[in-house]
Amino acid sequence: MATKHLQNERLRISVSPARGGGLLRFDARRGDEWLPLFRPCADEAGSEPDQLACYPLVPWSNRIGGGHFGFEGVQYRVPLTRDDEPLPIHGHGWLAHWEVINVGADEIRLTHAWRGADPFSYTASLRYTLEPAALRITLRVGNLGRRLPFGLGLHPFLPREPRVRLCAPARGWWHAGPDHLPDELRRPVPAAYDFARARPLDDAPPIHHAYAGWSGAARIDFPRARLALEMTADVDHLVIHAPPGRDFFCVQPVDHPINALNLPHAQQGGLTVLEAGASLERHFRFAVGELEASHG
Repeated sequence: MATKHLQNERLRISVSPARGGGLLRFDARRGDEWLPLFRPCADEAGSEPDQLACYPLVPWSNRIGGGHFGFEGVQYRVPLTRDDEPLPIHGHGWLAHWEVINVGADEIRLTHAWRGADPFSYTASLRYTLEPAALRITLRVGNLGRRLPFGLGLHPFLPREPRVRLCAPARGWWHAGPDHLPDELRRPVPAAYDFARARPLDDAPPIHHAYAGWSGAARIDFPRARLALEMTADVDHLVIHAPPGRDFFCVQPVDHPINALNLPHAQQGGLTVLEAGASLERHFRFAVGELEASHG
């Protein structure tokens, strides 16, 4: 399926229906130049999802410990979603071909259905809307099968330019083991991992952790591009992935922590139990502004 594009005077996006319905790019115009707000996809014809600029997370985010979970007295096994990962990760949507429903002047709508061999059976929809100075993304899942917990999120990749700063207030931080699964929720957030106030990402240690009690708002400042990206979402968890020596970092708005299906009272930690026929919708917005000279 061909790449779809939206553009206005200030912003542009490119969407790949065949690659998880994900974004190949999200750019802002400054004068005659287009500057990346998400890390642009270097291989637009390739098949590796982690080369995308952003992709949807449905019907769960991140890893499921042991590849199984229990719910209401029943044990469910979840097959691997990728052969090169030891645990099922990120659900199915990011690896799926999405069908284009509509391409308008300022909106692209896609859909995807999953009826696989694991417990989940669902239909999902994804809507990208360009506002004059913001990108709005709406992700929805409808349960086609048994009563189960569902979760949603986004996985954007951001360019890690020099002196980039992050502000993302949260009340708790999940310590993660070597397998990247959380083993302890700490409150308050340890100082080294705290982004309650804007700080350079390079001042923090390598991060691959989930945050709880996120405020639903984050800000990324790009001093070199002189742009600020304000992210808002109707979710209260965040996963930050900032590996050293890479040209990207990830700030992922999600509605549940890593391995939520195996945490006590998972549905109270952000997952939503859906009956057959019920649906869940989440909203994400990325507003673009000029960075003041004093923040350079």
